[in-house]
Amino acid sequence: MMRSETLPDRLRKLRKRIQRPFNAKDGGLDDVAVRAAYARWAPIYDMVFRAPLYWGRRVGVKRVNEFSGTVLEAGVGTGMALPHYSKHLKVTGIDLSQEMLAKAERRVRGGKLDNVDGLLAMDAGNLAFPDNHFDVTIAMYVITVVPDPVKVMLELERVTRPGGHVILVNHFSAEKGLRAIVEQWLERYASRVGWNPVFPKARILGRTHLLLEEDQSVHPFGLFTMLTFRKPRA
Repeated sequence: MMRSETLPDRLRKLRKRIQRPFNAKDGGLDDVAVRAAYARWAPIYDMVFRAPLYWGRRVGVKRVNEFSGTVLEAGVGTGMALPHYSKHLKVTGIDLSQEMLAKAERRVRGGKLDNVDGLLAMDAGNLAFPDNHFDVTIAMYVITVVPDPVKVMLELERVTRPGGHVILVNHFSAEKGLRAIVEQWLERYASRVGWNPVFPKARILGRTHLLLEEDQSVHPFGLFTMLTFRKPRA
């Protein structure tokens, strides 16, 4: 009599099927894929993501509000975080998607957000700002949607003044378990959804001179993480 297949057996088989060499042509991210994905998302982005990303935005903005001076929000999207920055801050937002920026601009005008200095179409991996320009830079749910995350980290470091802070809020993938299997399966659809489900922290930690000061788990269910870095003064 043959033994019936158990759930662990089925999960092991699924893991073997999806742990194949990743072909960028199948699901990898590039600027074209990101622009196309977020052009599709723009009309419904707020409706779909307001609730799931609420806690991360809240924690990230609260952290930024503890500082003073100038702020860069890289990947500002539709500007959902903009109304929540303290008035003592001067905020600049950048995004690759013109469609998302158009919605952010309407939010700024409608909310009379005088502390928003500007919203610019720009690649987070090639920032058109001078060195040491901002007191704080923040990227929320961005680092997994860019083709070259290390390049983005280096740019955030470059435009942050010495002694300033770089803040990331993001999903980082699990190393094992059912969640890891699901994330690996979703990886093949990265170009369609516009983000990379398989993204361990190791891809960005230790790649710059930034010093990690805080690693905080964020709701819902600890699926997201806030990392706070400080740029050394020398």
